[in-house]
Amino acid sequence: MRIARFAKGGEVAYGVVGEAQADGAGAARPVTPARGLSIIAELRGHPFSPGKGGVQFTGATFPLDDVRLLAPVLPSKVVAVGRNYADHAREMGGDSPAEPVMFLKPSTAVVGHGDQIAYPVKLTQRVDYEGELAVIIGRLCREVPAAQAAEVIFGYTCANDVTARDLQAQDGQWTRAKGFDTFCPLGPWIETDADPADLELTTVVNGEVRQQARTSQMLYDVPALVEFVSTVMTLLPGDVLLTGTPAGVGPLEDGDEVSVTIENIGSLHNTVVNRD
Repeated sequence: MRIARFAKGGEVAYGVVGEAQADGAGAARPVTPARGLSIIAELRGHPFSPGKGGVQFTGATFPLDDVRLLAPVLPSKVVAVGRNYADHAREMGGDSPAEPVMFLKPSTAVVGHGDQIAYPVKLTQRVDYEGELAVIIGRLCREVPAAQAAEVIFGYTCANDVTARDLQAQDGQWTRAKGFDTFCPLGPWIETDADPADLELTTVVNGEVRQQARTSQMLYDVPALVEFVSTVMTLLPGDVLLTGTPAGVGPLEDGDEVSVTIENIGSLHNTVVNRD
């Protein structure tokens, strides 16, 4: 099921993208997305806490082209993992880490599909794309064994861990380089049924493929990352876990169009603009 957060006529809601239908009581049935994914069926309430009756439809549907897709979640935090592909660790001039390298991006960095990435040209001379698989946490949890990670995962989406590369090197820690507003595009929706073990990930800039890898190449897979992160901090519903980027990272410029596409999930598109 593909669940999107969207705006229509000044109102914000969640909906199911595809041929969503409801039974006579309004309860959700299993959904098979339609070719073209042209319809969004509005959901009642919040899918992370659907209530006693489960996820329900309001009965309202809209052409997908008539709504604005928003960031699929508003997380309390974005927990990211660096150098989780061996080839990316090498291109950054280091060995593969002995354990996951964890850092945080602020929730204010999150934007959605179609939103602009604001390049702070007065503060940094190089802003890079980093296409990644993002894990959306579905319930409050801590100290989750890897074997039980699937029980706390709501779904998956595409992410771009935008990075001010010169500031990352200059500061010696990554908060400023990773934390600018708009530096965490997420979307276009949450896919609840994807298997993250072996998905193709492709990043394209201005029509040219810059990154292409499979999630099976990650040094630490999704269950291992959920276990590692949840031993450090409590995860809340809607929190985002970024799983690392493969080799091929590179600079973005004002006016660039960048997309991150993940097999069986979708494509996240954003345009770079000069913030200043």
